[in-house]
Amino acid sequence: MSQENKNDKSYLAIIALSIVLVVMSLTIFAISQNGLGTNVEDTITMSGYAEQKVVPDTATLSIGVVVESDTAKVASDENAALMSAVIEELKAMGLEDREIQTSYVSVYPVYNYEGERMITGYSASNSVQVTTTELDNLGDIIDRSTDAGANQIGGISFSVSDEMQEQLREDLLDEATTDASSKANDLADSLGVEVTGVQTASISDDDDPVIYYARNMDKAEMDEAASTPIEVGETTVSMSVQVTYYIG
Repeated sequence: MSQENKNDKSYLAIIALSIVLVVMSLTIFAISQNGLGTNVEDTITMSGYAEQKVVPDTATLSIGVVVESDTAKVASDENAALMSAVIEELKAMGLEDREIQTSYVSVYPVYNYEGERMITGYSASNSVQVTTTELDNLGDIIDRSTDAGANQIGGISFSVSDEMQEQLREDLLDEATTDASSKANDLADSLGVEVTGVQTASISDDDDPVIYYARNMDKAEMDEAASTPIEVGETTVSMSVQVTYYIG
């Protein structure tokens, strides 16, 4: 074979290879463009919100006994006797074991800081957390607990139970979704496009809304009142959604 024929064949091979590379490049580019178009299909993301005001159906409060004495044992024994009487009174009112939970127990020295630091006695504390749905009985729970020996009433909190939140959930979800859809359609109209579907959606709702009453009352304050008034008030349960819509 002549050198000229060899050169011609090499030249043709190079041309063929170049054509193949060009075709492959165009194919890869087309695929990437199609993939990119799918991934960034036109969308808008909108949030929706709904809320309802409700009267809480659950209350939690702390009831405690604090006793000081010359020795740790005497303070602890006196505290135990008084706290047992308080718990017995709570159960006599119909509260169940699951509604009464010990939340704090301590015995610690009391110091005199005037002059030389020295121990002057011991303080024993015991508190229980009471949770109830019998909100009309809260005043009686406080009054009868103090009559039985309690001298520390912690801040009361009112909350919405899981059962009540579940009852409200469906209505709130419908309202929040409608709110998001309305906003999305308004925005689409202003852009001259239409909402054609939903890509993704997520929900966010409040976790057990709570109203806190932080005031602590000691025994002297409670003795001055004939009855302890308790006002439940209202709280707000809300839900929000975030929806990504296709537009075209």
